[in-house]
Amino acid sequence: MALEQLSDVVQRCQALPENKYTSEDHDIFTIAGRTCIEEGNSLQVLSIVLDEKNQDIVRCMGWNLLPPLIQTLLKKEDKVLPHCLAIFNHLLEVCPPKELLIGLLEQLEQDDPDTIAESLHLLLSPLQKVLLCLGTRKASSLGMALSSVLDQVAKLPLPQTKEQEEDDVFSLCRCCTDLTTFIRPFVQEVRQNTLKSKTLSESSDKMLGELEKALPRKEDELRTELLKFSMRTLSHPLLEVHLKDPDTLAESPLRNFATEIMNSLSAIGESLPSLVYQPLLRRKEVPGFLEEEVCYPKESLASLAHLVFVHHLATDNFPSVYSPVFCLRSNMEHVCLLLSRTDESRIQKGLELYEKSLVRVEDGSLSADLLEIRTFLTVPQNLVKVMTICPRHDLRTKGLKVFQLSIDKFDTEAKYHFFQYMLKTSNHSGVEGYIIKNIKNQIDSALKPGHDNCWFEGVRLPPLLRLVLRLPDGPETDLLQYLDRVMESLNLLRYLVIRDKVTENQTGVWTELYKIEDSFMKPLRVGLNMSRAHYEKELHSTMDSKKSKGKESALSVTVGDEKLPNMTSESHIEALHSALHTFDMIESVLARIEELVEVKESV
Repeated sequence: MALEQLSDVVQRCQALPENKYTSEDHDIFTIAGRTCIEEGNSLQVLSIVLDEKNQDIVRCMGWNLLPPLIQTLLKKEDKVLPHCLAIFNHLLEVCPPKELLIGLLEQLEQDDPDTIAESLHLLLSPLQKVLLCLGTRKASSLGMALSSVLDQVAKLPLPQTKEQEEDDVFSLCRCCTDLTTFIRPFVQEVRQNTLKSKTLSESSDKMLGELEKALPRKEDELRTELLKFSMRTLSHPLLEVHLKDPDTLAESPLRNFATEIMNSLSAIGESLPSLVYQPLLRRKEVPGFLEEEVCYPKESLASLAHLVFVHHLATDNFPSVYSPVFCLRSNMEHVCLLLSRTDESRIQKGLELYEKSLVRVEDGSLSADLLEIRTFLTVPQNLVKVMTICPRHDLRTKGLKVFQLSIDKFDTEAKYHFFQYMLKTSNHSGVEGYIIKNIKNQIDSALKPGHDNCWFEGVRLPPLLRLVLRLPDGPETDLLQYLDRVMESLNLLRYLVIRDKVTENQTGVWTELYKIEDSFMKPLRVGLNMSRAHYEKELHSTMDSKKSKGKESALSVTVGDEKLPNMTSESHIEALHSALHTFDMIESVLARIEELVEVKESV
C-alpha cells in the first residue's frame, strides 16, 4: 500500500515543476516513503530515488526520508543496510544543504549512551559535508551543529580509570576523535582566512585597513563559533576527566583531544599565553558579536591553565621569560575558581594547578605585598574548606600538603601577616592549631644563631602571641572542640618559657607574661575545673543509671535538630572517660608551664 502511494505521488509530480508540488504531495511522499523504509522496502525506494526522472522530486522532498534511514543505519540490519546507505548518500548529494542540516541535527538527539556514540559516528561526516557546502554562510549553522553535538557528548559517562579509557567502555574517546576530525576543515579555513587578512592588511593603505576593521567579516563569525566550541570543550569534558600521563597510558585519546583543542585555538589566532595569563594581561578585544565573558568563560581558562601547567600540553607556545611568580599570580585566579567549587573533580584540579604553580617558586621568595592581592587570601580560605569539609580523604590530605607548600614560599614578613590573617579568619581549631605550630617553627628558626629574623622575635612577636595565647570564649570555651588550638598554644608557650631566658627576653614572652596569665592561663584553669566537674558529674550519673537498670541501655543524643544514632551507656561512659583524660593532659602541660615560670622567675 505505502509503495503504491509513493509510486503514484512520484509519477504525478514527474510532470510538474517544483513550485507546483502541493503540501499534500509533500505529505504523501514523506509518509509513504518513510513507511516503505520502515517495512523493509528500501530496495524499491532506492530505485525511485536514483531514477533520473525523479531527481527534482528527490531534491525537493528527499530529505524527509532521513529519520527512518538513519534509524535503520544505526540498527545495522544487514539485509537492508546497503540499500539504505545508498539512499542516504544520494540524498546528501542532491538535497539542499539547509534542509539536510535540519534533518541531520534532528537525528542527533539520542538518550542512550551507546546510541549517542553510534549516531555521532554516523552523522558527523555528513554534517561536515553539508556545512562545507554552505560556503560563507555556514558560521551560525556550524555553531548550532557544534552546540548540538556537545549536548550529546555531555550525556556520555566519563572514563575514570586507565582501563576504561583504554577500552573506551563509554565511547567518549571515539566521539572526541570524531569531533576533532569534524572541526579540522573549519579550523583550517579560519587559519587561511586569518593569514590572507593579515597579508592584505599589511599591503593595503591605512584607510583601507580602518575600513576593514569597521566591517564585520564572515571569517570572524566562523572563528567566534570555533572559539565558543573550544572553550566549551575545555569546560566539558576536559575539566571533568582526569588525563593520564604518558607513563601511565602511552596513547591517550583524551590527551590527544585536549592537544587538538589547544592546537585549534592557536590555529584560529588565539594566543594560549594570553588566555592563561588573561587575569594579569590587557583585556582582549574580541572580534565578532559576543562579549568577552561569554567568549572566555573563567572555568574554561582555568581548565586551559591546568592542561598547560599540570599536563605540560602546548608548553612550546609559552615564552620562558615569564617568571614563576608571574605564573603563580596569573594562576591564582584559576585556582581560586576551581577550589571554590563543590565538585570534587574541580577541587582536585585546583589543588594540582596550585601545587604545580608553587613548586617552581623559590622558598621564602614571595613578599608580603602579594597579600594585598585578593586571591592570595581567598585561595587559603578555600583551602581551609577543602581540608576540613571535603568528603574525600585524599583531597583533604592533598589540601594540607599544598597549604604548607604555600606557607613555605612566603618570606618571613609575609608569613607573619599571613599567620595573623589565618588566626583571625579560619574559625577552625585544627587549622588554627596548624598555624600555631608553624609560628612555633618560625620562632625556633629566628632564635637560632646567625638567623636574622625581626618578625618572629623582638617587638613584633608579642602582637602575634596575643592572637595565639587566648581562649576564644574565655573560661566557657569548649575545650574538646578547641583541643587542637589549645594544645598547640600550650606547646608554644612551654617552648617559649624553656627556650627564652628571662634576662634576654628575645621573644618578649617575659614582658607579656602577666597578660598571658590573665588572658590565657587563668581562664584555661577555670575552664578546666568547670569542664572536669561537669563531666565527672555526668559520668557518675551515667554509671548510677546503668547500675539501677541492671542491663545495657541506649542513650539518645541530639545535636542541633538532628537526632544521632543511640549510644549505649557503655560507649557513653567510655567517651566521658576519654574527655576527662583529655582534661588531665591539658592540665599536665599547663601545670608544667606554671612550674617553669615559677622556677625561671625565682632565678
